[in-house]
Amino acid sequence: MLRVAIAVMLLFGALPAQATEAGWALLRNGGHVVLLRNAMTTGTVEPPNFDIEKCATQLNLSDRGRQQARKIGALFAARAAPVEKVLASRFCRTLETARLAFDDQVVEPLATLDKPTEATAEVDVAAILDIIRNYSGSDNLVLVTHLENIQALTGASAREGEALIVGLQGERLHVLGRIVF
Repeated sequence: MLRVAIAVMLLFGALPAQATEAGWALLRNGGHVVLLRNAMTTGTVEPPNFDIEKCATQLNLSDRGRQQARKIGALFAARAAPVEKVLASRFCRTLETARLAFDDQVVEPLATLDKPTEATAEVDVAAILDIIRNYSGSDNLVLVTHLENIQALTGASAREGEALIVGLQGERLHVLGRIVF
C-alpha cells in the first residue's frame, strides 16, 4: 500500500513539470495565444472602495508576485518563446504583472480583459474570443487577465501566475498546454 501511495505522489508531482515542458515546446514555435493569470497578490478579495484608476484601492502584487512576474519574463526569454504583443486587464495587478514580465513597450491595457461583472461577462468573453479567433501573428500573443475570465473561456482553473496556452476547436477554446511558474 505504501508503494502505491508513493507512486501516486510521484506521478502527480511530475505532472506540472511535464505540462510546463509541453507548454514551452508549443510557445517556442510561436503563433499561439496565452492566457496568463496575474502574479501573486497581497490578498484574495477586492477592497470595498475599489477604483480602477487608483492602485491603492485594489488588490496588488505582493513582493513575491513581483518576483514571480520577473521570473515569467526571464523564462519567456530563456526558453526562446517569442512574444509579439501583450494585452492586459486595466487592473493594477495585471498591468504590473505584464510590465514586469514583458517589455513595457508591448503591453497594452484592454478593458475587455478586466475582471468581469454580471453585466459585462458575456460581452467580454465574446470580445476575448474574437481577439483569439482573429490572431494570426507568427509570435505569441499574451493576454494577462483574471481567473474569472480564464474559467469562463476555458472551463479550467489557473493559479496566480500560471499560463494556459489555448487554441480554438470549432467555436470553443481548448487548453493546449500549461506553464506553472
